[in-house]
Amino acid sequence: MKAYKFELFTNEIEKNIREGIFKPGHKLPSVREIKEKYQLSSSTVQMGYEHLILSGSVESIPKSGYYVSGNKQSGSKPVKTGHNPVPRDAIFSNHLALTTSLRAGRKISEFNVAAPGDLIIPQKLLLRTMQQVIREHGAGLLRYYPASGLSSLKENIVARAVSYQTRLNSEELVITDGALQALYIALASTCEPGEVIALESPCVFSVLEVVRVLKLRVVEIPVDPFIGFDVDFFKKACEKNRIKAVVVTPNFHNPTGTLLCTEQKRMLLNIAQKHNVAVVENDIYGDIYFQGQRPSTIKSFDDSGLVLTYSSYAKTLAPGIRLGWLSSGKFMERAEQIKFALGSSVSPLYQETVSRLIQGSSYDRHVRSFRMLLAKNAHFAINLLSTHFSENICMAAPQGGYNLWIRMPENTDMKFFYEQCEKIGIRFTPGYTFSFSSAFDQYFRLVFADTFSPKRIEAIRLLGQRLR
Repeated sequence: MKAYKFELFTNEIEKNIREGIFKPGHKLPSVREIKEKYQLSSSTVQMGYEHLILSGSVESIPKSGYYVSGNKQSGSKPVKTGHNPVPRDAIFSNHLALTTSLRAGRKISEFNVAAPGDLIIPQKLLLRTMQQVIREHGAGLLRYYPASGLSSLKENIVARAVSYQTRLNSEELVITDGALQALYIALASTCEPGEVIALESPCVFSVLEVVRVLKLRVVEIPVDPFIGFDVDFFKKACEKNRIKAVVVTPNFHNPTGTLLCTEQKRMLLNIAQKHNVAVVENDIYGDIYFQGQRPSTIKSFDDSGLVLTYSSYAKTLAPGIRLGWLSSGKFMERAEQIKFALGSSVSPLYQETVSRLIQGSSYDRHVRSFRMLLAKNAHFAINLLSTHFSENICMAAPQGGYNLWIRMPENTDMKFFYEQCEKIGIRFTPGYTFSFSSAFDQYFRLVFADTFSPKRIEAIRLLGQRLR
């Protein structure tokens, strides 16, 4: 198992709690004290305390600090307030803010939100199709739809997958409320709390949070910006650990944008089959390729039922279209039960609308023009950074998707970098949000799924100027 830096102090705290040295209610050292004693970063210390909170051994009291869990006896009287305080996870709240849109009058130049911008969403197509659906189905859209999804939608998803050589079974499909719910169902169907999964690293924040909520243990598999998921490392991890599932984005990984070749996909699947590891395949960017043909899926090579592939339409149509799907393989029975427990039906309007779009040619026409625009944006963003930033920055040209993954020179003060971003009014996604460790502190992600207005271009130019 991977050892985390925070274990330097969390192991000692856990030992003192077990041996009764730290009693319930005992106040633990502050983040600053731990940081100085063990020579760790503040984010690493906070992650360590979050680990202890998740284990149930420690509690966080807002504006007070960290305490050993239990019935605490305090020498001071509690302050009376008009309502009970609502505890918040500081790290979660911070990372959530860094990966979502502020929408505060659009004063910020946002390059941190992995969603199509307002001006490139096919608004007319979506609204026109929705209106047609409402006219035809009327009040029927207000009723429950089948728990696992609309049959015609599933059949259309299956038919469309044939175009990229992927055989799906409509009886194994579960329609979900977006891709993140599909991931949650896939992992909950294949793993129990405390079990070990393999996870690509860097990995998008939302996936890390699903893993955290399900209380799974993680072996991080490196993703190289130029060659992608390290299949050899995954093989060694399977030989040394009892891994129950692997979460992988073979087509245009977020944040690196890498594409695994067919040989790598087959190798990954062979390793998983040998060790009976479920493969949770994220294919949400599969349709957004910049050249050639639509890449294959790992699912297309699978005859064991171990591959659970999921996708959604939030990345290709609009972020508000909360509709995804999960092809659950041999885990269908469990997946269907979990989906029902999470909510019996996805929006009938969204199901009918997407079904109509992918049945005809409208969706494919839109995606063709969308891909061309994103490819143009990707090249523009690379040229913009190359022109205005240090020549020592490192980035790989993505072959699809939304993202540029940029490593700043080693001598870059990243605290100063983000301070300048704040002053200028520009937002990227910090690298430290893509791992449970601090391995990517020198990186940031730029999302190019929006138009490059003069204001956004000027913000990048000014930031580069201040960094020189």
